[in-house]
Amino acid sequence: MPKPVTKPVELSGPDVKVIDQTANMAELLATRAWPSVTRWERLEGIPRSHELDRALRAEVRDPLWMLSRQWQLGEFEGDDAGSPVLAKLHLAKTRLTTYRAARDTEQPLEDGVPLEARVERRAIPFSCDAQPIALDLRLLLGRHWSKLLVKNGLGAYVDDFRRAFRVAPPPAPSDTNALVLAHREAWQARSAFGDRALDGRLWYEWIVAHAAPRDFSLLPAPLAVASGDTDKLSHVCDAFLAWFARLIEQPSGGDAWEPDRFEYRFDCSAPTDSGRKELAAEGYRGGHLDWYAFDQGAPSRNAPVRSEASTTETNTFLPVPVEFNGMANTRYWAFEDRRVSFAGIRPDTTELAKLLLLEFGLVYANDWCVVPVPVDAGSIVEVLGLAVTNVFGERMWIEPAARAAGADWQRFRLFGLSAAPGSSADADQSLLMLPTVPKIQEGPPLERVALVRDEMANMVWGIEATVPLPPGLGRSGSGAAAESAEYFRRRRSGGPATPPLENDAKVRYELMTAVPENWIPFVPVHVPGDTREIQLQRASMPRVIENDTGPILRIKPLTSLLREGLEAESPAPYFVHEEEVPRAGAVVVQRYQRTRSSDGRVFVWLGAEKSVGRGEGSSGLEFDSLTDVKPRAG
Repeated sequence: MPKPVTKPVELSGPDVKVIDQTANMAELLATRAWPSVTRWERLEGIPRSHELDRALRAEVRDPLWMLSRQWQLGEFEGDDAGSPVLAKLHLAKTRLTTYRAARDTEQPLEDGVPLEARVERRAIPFSCDAQPIALDLRLLLGRHWSKLLVKNGLGAYVDDFRRAFRVAPPPAPSDTNALVLAHREAWQARSAFGDRALDGRLWYEWIVAHAAPRDFSLLPAPLAVASGDTDKLSHVCDAFLAWFARLIEQPSGGDAWEPDRFEYRFDCSAPTDSGRKELAAEGYRGGHLDWYAFDQGAPSRNAPVRSEASTTETNTFLPVPVEFNGMANTRYWAFEDRRVSFAGIRPDTTELAKLLLLEFGLVYANDWCVVPVPVDAGSIVEVLGLAVTNVFGERMWIEPAARAAGADWQRFRLFGLSAAPGSSADADQSLLMLPTVPKIQEGPPLERVALVRDEMANMVWGIEATVPLPPGLGRSGSGAAAESAEYFRRRRSGGPATPPLENDAKVRYELMTAVPENWIPFVPVHVPGDTREIQLQRASMPRVIENDTGPILRIKPLTSLLREGLEAESPAPYFVHEEEVPRAGAVVVQRYQRTRSSDGRVFVWLGAEKSVGRGEGSSGLEFDSLTDVKPRAG
């Protein structure tokens, strides 16, 4: 809006009244002491033409200036700047054919089975401290066996099987039966199904122990199979075993779990023209299995040469330029995406990742092309070369970086495998595509153990945060420990024959303080033959019961993760490597997992996973302490 122009008017005569300029402004306006004339001025541009073609040309009057700018920016130094229009990729392919767990022999790698289901599967514990557990699975097996009998015309034997392989009722009260009697839900489950339901696990173990041809005359009473039904019953037994093998994956021999490290260890191999490519996974913690879990081992020269296993293939494609959000556009008249501003990035001199990102996005963004390569799951692919044809008709043959001997220092690796420790394997430029699945469903934790360091007690504790109870579900470890302690207190806290003397001492001497029963100690011990290296050995805490005059009871763990060696015929000690329990601790979780493979089959297995803990802990364990005695009321 134009600014008004004001001009003062001169007045003279006897009627002129002089008014103080500092007086009230309202009075000045009312008397019109300073009359003025307001004038508006407006400026408008009149274009000579309505066309904008020339204005948008961005004409450069001096071509020499443009050439000088191109020389300053180094654009005259470019070679072979033609855009690629055709690409031929020459590949060498092979497939993973064998698998070997840490405690098992080498086996062929079956197609269609996810590698996680084969690696992570662990044996389901059906007993703990001589007591049957996993009652839900036992009943499931029993129900399915009864249905198979009825379906195959053998329903007359259902009641006899139920009586011969029955679910045991709750045991008599004793110190060895605390796993059932100390917990209400465990006792209720055994009372509800005891002598009423078929324990399918007991029947499954009988079938496995009596391989075909089975002698059904060895069946316990009251089972008596007629001679005409033995063949049919044997076929039903085979169908029952096959059904359970499909229901839950179980290791056929030893599994890949290393209990002394709480990790998985396994090997895979693939045949090549000169032998076999070895891949080793030394410290897989569970969770998500991918190529980075493997290291390349030394190739096996003793393996038989299989020329048909390793094949070559040539694929022809049209290269597509790489594009990404916020990409700096190389065209002069082009609007860029404002959501990404490379100019707003302020990297420090030590932030190499940001500097590489800026260099890629601003300098080399339009120098990259994408060539799609379909790769089968479970295969190993190596690029032998790339033939590129540009718009000028020139053809170029490009080999992988650092293909020559002694050029390992200048190779570029993005998905390459590292050499295993102590291996003399050459630089690996192949791409490993594992037969894994993108998504796995995980059930609630069946077992959960937290390993923490206790510097005050100078030991490591295995805290059983979740323990499996006989009904088949996980239960809070602290709650189960409190119930067990109360059970033994009720059984062993009988007072002495004569009443004790009145004790009015102000302090009380305690030989040792109590620790929750779900805290399992691991004490440091020397490695045999070494005076410096130590390991962590599982120990046992005594069950402290006030006024207990019986033998001292030792607390044993309830989780299969910490019961390693206790279920054997001759119990063995259990050792854990010290480096597996850092200052931050570790957490090991065992749960059921489920997934579906590419061919639609469902796989269920019991797997474990190890993760980082949350720091140190203190059990409050003390020896030889004096505690104040609270005065009695009244």
